[in-house]
Amino acid sequence: MTDHSKRDTGQRDTDQRDTDLEAELRRAVRGEVGFDVTSRALVTMDASNYRRVPLGVVAPRDAEDVAAVLEVCRARGTPVVARGGGTSIAGQATGTGVVLDFTRHMDGLLALDPEARTAVVQPGLVLDRLQEAAAPHGLRFGPDPSTHSRCTLGGMIGNNSCGAHSVAWGTTADSVRELSVLTARGERLRPGREWAGAPAGLRELAEGELARLRTGFPELPRRISGYALDALLPERGADVARSFCGSEGTLGVLTEAVVGLVEAPRARALAVLGYADEAAAAEAAPGLLPHRPLTVEGMAADLVPDPGGLPRGGAWLFVETGGETPAEARAHAEVIARAADALDARVVTDPAEQRALWRIREDASGTATRMPDGSEAWPGWEDCAVPPARLGPYLREFRALLTAHALRGTPYGHFGDGCIHVRIDFDLLTAPGVARFRRFSEELADLVVAHGGSLSGEHGDGQARAELLPRMYGAETVALFERAKALWDPDDLLNPGMLVRPAPLDTNLRFTPLPSRPVDVAFGYPADGGDFSAAVRRCVGVAKCRTTTTAGPAVICPSFRATGEEAHSTRGRARLLHEMLAGELVTGGWRSTEVRDALDLCLSCKGCRSDCPVGVDMATYKAEFLHHHYAGRRRPAAHYAMGRLPEWLRGVARTRTAPLLNALAALPPLAAVAKRAAGIAPERGLPRLAGRTFTRWWRERRPVGGGASSGPGPLVVLWPDTFTEHLSPSVGRAAVRVLEAAGLRVTLPPTLRHPRGPAVGDGRAVSALRLLSARRGRVCCGLTYTSTGQLDRARAVLRRALDLMAPVLATDAPVVVLEPSCAAALRTDLPELLPDDPRAARLAARVLTFAETLERHAPGWTPPALDRPVTGQTHCHQHAVLGDAADRRLRAAAGLTGDLAGGCCGLAGNFGFERGHYEVSVACAEDQLLPAVRAAPPAPVVLADGFSCRTQLEQLAGMRGRHLAEVLAEGLDAGPGPTRT
Repeated sequence: MTDHSKRDTGQRDTDQRDTDLEAELRRAVRGEVGFDVTSRALVTMDASNYRRVPLGVVAPRDAEDVAAVLEVCRARGTPVVARGGGTSIAGQATGTGVVLDFTRHMDGLLALDPEARTAVVQPGLVLDRLQEAAAPHGLRFGPDPSTHSRCTLGGMIGNNSCGAHSVAWGTTADSVRELSVLTARGERLRPGREWAGAPAGLRELAEGELARLRTGFPELPRRISGYALDALLPERGADVARSFCGSEGTLGVLTEAVVGLVEAPRARALAVLGYADEAAAAEAAPGLLPHRPLTVEGMAADLVPDPGGLPRGGAWLFVETGGETPAEARAHAEVIARAADALDARVVTDPAEQRALWRIREDASGTATRMPDGSEAWPGWEDCAVPPARLGPYLREFRALLTAHALRGTPYGHFGDGCIHVRIDFDLLTAPGVARFRRFSEELADLVVAHGGSLSGEHGDGQARAELLPRMYGAETVALFERAKALWDPDDLLNPGMLVRPAPLDTNLRFTPLPSRPVDVAFGYPADGGDFSAAVRRCVGVAKCRTTTTAGPAVICPSFRATGEEAHSTRGRARLLHEMLAGELVTGGWRSTEVRDALDLCLSCKGCRSDCPVGVDMATYKAEFLHHHYAGRRRPAAHYAMGRLPEWLRGVARTRTAPLLNALAALPPLAAVAKRAAGIAPERGLPRLAGRTFTRWWRERRPVGGGASSGPGPLVVLWPDTFTEHLSPSVGRAAVRVLEAAGLRVTLPPTLRHPRGPAVGDGRAVSALRLLSARRGRVCCGLTYTSTGQLDRARAVLRRALDLMAPVLATDAPVVVLEPSCAAALRTDLPELLPDDPRAARLAARVLTFAETLERHAPGWTPPALDRPVTGQTHCHQHAVLGDAADRRLRAAAGLTGDLAGGCCGLAGNFGFERGHYEVSVACAEDQLLPAVRAAPPAPVVLADGFSCRTQLEQLAGMRGRHLAEVLAEGLDAGPGPTRT
């Protein structure tokens, strides 16, 4: 038999074994069993540098399912990996066997006892859900990692997680009372104190090594590395539950936990202290601990995009205090601010301002993944800890070590506990870079140990640091870890390769299978050097997109909140794209059906572009994928019907058949046929077409040349986007009314261009010969082509628009775009699709929203006083790309009170109209938009600047939403507001 034949036979045998395993698991468990490509691809990585391809994924419904999985896998010698939110940073949530996903079913809060201050939780419960349930009782779970909105209690126990408040409430191990655990051999244990739930032989092992347990473990608040065997000492209560914490799923599978709660302060204040640099801040931190603060967090200026609101300094300590009243909390904070040897200090008591400042700190785990010059930075040495008193000297030596290896990183983290987070610009794509990663890791481990520290101070060892544990503990103590593992898991089935007998720290790197050269793409990806692989690598697994509730105007990720499925999160889609580029598991490349199906429910809301801490832009990646996926192939009907909407609507306008089409669309049988042919959801009503387009109204209003309106102010060019032009011209008419009332001169873009000379502008006297040789056209942002991946057409449309806009670009006139999605397309898609055309960047820089135009070019104008409450939703593209600060100021000036909801309306251009998307579209609307309008005060102004948002409101709630321009125009009819002096 040839070697090739042997390989084929071996692969067939492997495939058959996997098929048999899958079949056995399906018979044995009631939960979902996924051995398909998508299920496996979604869990190849966590938030670390590592990647492993599992055989399959099981979502158990209960402990009986977990026991059944362990029995099947034990019989076959198949490893089992327990996984929660997948936000681990050391690689311990990845594996090659069967992955247990506890987030689908075993995610309950089973009991909460306010008197005993305890809660009974399942491993898949997200921390924020426990906090929400405890809050009405004045209680909370003490540890709170920055991933609190998506990390699970099981993962926190597995990693012994800590968070910002550990100086007050300790680590997760300090909050664990009792556990329910299944061993790999099926034994059910209840670990607790006084040897409760200890596997056979563990007590004898500990009692035979008392001297080592008393002397071989460094004393510091953040020692997470290795097994916490010293918790088994008699003077520490022989606490088996505590010793289980931080074992990273290698000893047993957690199915339930009793955890303690702490009393939450009724009021909080935040003292922000400025220092010259992070070392100075670190040296000051231990001196604040006697004041018993709740937190002492530190970060440097290079992690703060906007230091506005922070005191002077190059680094800051965030010190939180608590009290029974706001005055007591503030007084406590002021005492600390006076005692601190800081350059400058500020005490913040406003809860909203405190949340904004804490978001800067929480997003640092994502912000730190990019250096100031845009180059990539990676975990691996994310959370070393030293005694707090040693933190300043350690940081100085750490910086020197970085310099010696020509590496860069920005430390931040839990200065009060001596725990430092940092992402470093390792080159993990080349062999020399990986070799330097190893050398640096070994030298840094020695430095940490020299300062009496722990290789891990929060996130566990995983594969990133376990290989180096002998440098911290010595060979004898590591051998003791191996003996303990053998008592709990004698067959080494549970998360093998972690903590004991670990895989080398420079193997299984997730970058290894990626293509070494950039792939051909349509977008420019300027922030990623034109490299699509680098763009996809932005997703490091922080998983903010898995947050199930949003605060304020946040958008990310509406499809995940609607479905609860990892495949429909930004992270899940990025993982599938990563695997597509790797080509080992997802083998179809750009033709991959797995990637296509995951992207199908992406609304292209662009929320991840702003809300994702690392700036993943899934809307762009989706357009890129669709462009390649359908190249030379027949597209879905909706791509032709809605992707080319501007073409169809221009044809309707030319033939003036809108009334006829509206009449036909009102006939249910004809409408049903049309929707079926166009790929439109049958539940959707067809929007009515305007009988008179906006530009036709403009020409009839100004019949002589169609030039600019008169007025004393500067000239502005109003962009007639497809939706304003053909579907809601009332918005355009209202905008013209308001802009002119503000004293601005309004004109529309040119519609004529000459093929061999300067463009012909509307309203200018031209010779008959030049007029005959000119070509007529309409500007368009290309949005519908881009969102459906018709990028060649989008570029052609955008080039035509740039040709037409040549006279405008020769002036300094701003371009006012009323439809937020079109404005966002011009701001971002235009320069990224045409990166080599300098006109694209010039036009993108000219684009202003309606509110921005009034604020910048009519600063002396006062809007009419409306004095009404508002409700509605900030357009997702406006939030993500344009910003709404000018809108909020304009609303306030007009007396429109109240905040708009965040999220996405769910219609999202063509998305909500496409067949198969209706239920998700409605679920997205029910997330924030519809509850907001239902809860509004009587007679509110329902604001919705986007055509999609207004359509969704009308079709789902029977409400008429209005553009801000329409509301202000109505106010003008009621009389002018007072003149500003």
